[in-house]
Amino acid sequence: MKRSASAEWKGDLKNGEGTISTESGVLSSSPYSFKTRFEDGKGTNPEELIAAAHAGCFSMALSLELAGFNLTADSIKTTAAVTLEKADQGFTVTKVHLDLRAKIPGADNDTFRKAADNAKKGCPISKLLNADITLAAVLES
Repeated sequence: MKRSASAEWKGDLKNGEGTISTESGVLSSSPYSFKTRFEDGKGTNPEELIAAAHAGCFSMALSLELAGFNLTADSIKTTAAVTLEKADQGFTVTKVHLDLRAKIPGADNDTFRKAADNAKKGCPISKLLNADITLAAVLES
């Protein structure tokens, strides 16, 4: 399976602007710029898209892990916060923090935590990122 997206950039870094589109059409010429990435401009940015991909991937991976314990979630809500920092050789994504809240009938805290940790390690986006990935997980009743 392959998925694709494209980006077009026009101009210099500070004053230029670009668009991002996805094969599915969910994003179609969505704007991004220096201001959307490093300031408070309106539009998206690569780190926001990575955060969305990681949150979605992790939530699906957790669903798979829960199935191994014969559990099905009523709700899995994941927020991913991607940290972009300046390093010696430019900027790099250094951290991703996953914040999970889930309602899983019949799950105990130990099983939930094991499934969440396995999902964090096994999610393909987690494997892709060369960053410190942390997780705060809350099992709601």
